[in-house]
Amino acid sequence: MEDIIEEIMELKRQRKAVILAHVYQPEEIQEIADFTGDSFGLSQQAAATDAEVIVFCGVRFMAETANILSPDKITLLPAVDAGCQMFTDAITGEVRRAKAERPEALVVSYVNTPAAVKAMSDICCTSSNAAAVVASLPREQEVIFVPDANLGFWAEEQCGRELLKWQGGCPIHGRLTVEDVRRARAEHPGALVLMHPECRPEVRELADYIGSTTGIVNFAQKSQAEEFIIATEEGVMYELTERCPSKKFHLASRKLLCVNMKKTSLEKVRDALKNMEPRVVVPEEIRLKSVAALEKMLAVKGEAACSAI
Repeated sequence: MEDIIEEIMELKRQRKAVILAHVYQPEEIQEIADFTGDSFGLSQQAAATDAEVIVFCGVRFMAETANILSPDKITLLPAVDAGCQMFTDAITGEVRRAKAERPEALVVSYVNTPAAVKAMSDICCTSSNAAAVVASLPREQEVIFVPDANLGFWAEEQCGRELLKWQGGCPIHGRLTVEDVRRARAEHPGALVLMHPECRPEVRELADYIGSTTGIVNFAQKSQAEEFIIATEEGVMYELTERCPSKKFHLASRKLLCVNMKKTSLEKVRDALKNMEPRVVVPEEIRLKSVAALEKMLAVKGEAACSAI
């Protein structure tokens, strides 16, 4: 493993590359990354560097977003078959049909969607600003929210308005049950429950804090509490223990594992840098429309409330 890491570091230098790793990636991938974090934040960080190559250790829509923000850089996706179980390939056609059926409705798409969906959207959102984005839209207009219905429910609760939600969702967060959280609380009394808004509404009612993965890490760092139950994908445990070595963290359930996020390996990172493949290139017409939806999101002031409940 040490030899492979040395190869990666040398190839990174030669290629003038930056390595990004989502916090759901395997521990050894996060260890070699230049930046770790949430998908959109990573793409913004890469865009701000003078790197010529972006190696995105994540899933395909994340590499697409990096290419959307940095069309002048080569974007590599080491795990070329890493997709997202939140949506199927049919989502692009279904969003197109929804727009045709409701031409006056506005489309809000989560950044965790293909570039083609972003390009059809009026505005994008992240898990941390979904409520702020929805709240910024005229109340008299219908809003189609894709693709995560649970995140849509969360935005509805925060904004007090009904959304037309695409009935998809993250199956990893969707696996978490009320019984899982109650069991974890019984095993770790006094620990705070930190939860992602992609969890189901009845499960979120048991949370002490709801926020994005970055929000969860930041909350744990700033909190006076010493023990936490983590209700999101297990990969974030590495970042939490790195940032808060004196605190205790427990997964809410062992079911919180995304197989697509675990497809990246050190060998795949090395080979991507060596061969400069697999590349992710978003067609220019789609890229420009996607940029417009992302820029509208960035113009929204404030963030969604990440409430202590």
